[in-house]
Amino acid sequence: MKLIKNHFHLLNADAVKLGNKWNFINVISPYYRLYYIAAGAGYINSPAGRTILGEGSLVLIPSFTLCDLHCEDYLFQYFVQFFEESPDGISLFAHCREILSVEAKDIDVLNLKRLLHINPGRGINRSDNPKVYEKDVYYKEYTKLNDLQSVSTQFETQGIIFQLLSRFMKSGRFMASPDVAIPSVVLSAMSYIQLNIAKPLKISQLASRANLNTDYFSRIFHRYTGKSPVNFISEKRIERAQYLIITTNIQYGEISELTGFDNPQYFSRIFKKITGLSPKDYRRQNQSMASIYPESIEKVACQEYIHDQEITYPAG
Repeated sequence: MKLIKNHFHLLNADAVKLGNKWNFINVISPYYRLYYIAAGAGYINSPAGRTILGEGSLVLIPSFTLCDLHCEDYLFQYFVQFFEESPDGISLFAHCREILSVEAKDIDVLNLKRLLHINPGRGINRSDNPKVYEKDVYYKEYTKLNDLQSVSTQFETQGIIFQLLSRFMKSGRFMASPDVAIPSVVLSAMSYIQLNIAKPLKISQLASRANLNTDYFSRIFHRYTGKSPVNFISEKRIERAQYLIITTNIQYGEISELTGFDNPQYFSRIFKKITGLSPKDYRRQNQSMASIYPESIEKVACQEYIHDQEITYPAG
């Protein structure tokens, strides 16, 4: 029997009208993005190819998945953004970092409407001032909103997110993590790395904790994670850095220290190698993406037709 260990934290959820300013390249975020396209057209480019954003499509961009976002004219879009948490640091989509798309069903639309209903005021359009998005208080606000949810709303929100994610797990392109028991020494090392990401981490130290020699430890770690210990540590450090860059206003030098790098220059070099952007460009890109939503939202009531049902969004 498989136990579900992953937990999701809602960041944003809204229904918006986007214009042709919604065009961004080399986007890679530490959180998931889920889109339902009610009307309009656009596309997402990724190393795996192009995904069309057409009417009725339900699209998932897993965390840490590189892509380009494009809107040709306009998009009526439901979107949900959420962080993932797991005790072993293994993502549900660890083996499927690519754009997934399925045809939306009536239940998907109902679930999205329900998610917005029980989580009001969770859109990105909370201010017309783009500088708001530079402050870590903006993201702390969403953490506080999640903490203030009733237990029933927390359970329902989790349930809806799981239902929406399950639609993509049925896709032939979804690759689940191998159904192989990971040795306790590897799980322990992964957990230790996650908990001590800001500290110096040596492979010899990890091997010693497992009572194994360094070469054998490295081989068994790679066998069950698909990565060498060195690469795994670097990726986890950069993932943490991406989270800090997006959710705080901490300076890059301090972020490099908090993620265990010896100096800012080396941190910047590894960050760009993994994400394709410098830390500064990465922060600027995410601020730009956030600021586009207030400009693109229709300020008068707009109508759309979803499965022959007319929906009216209030102004503002």
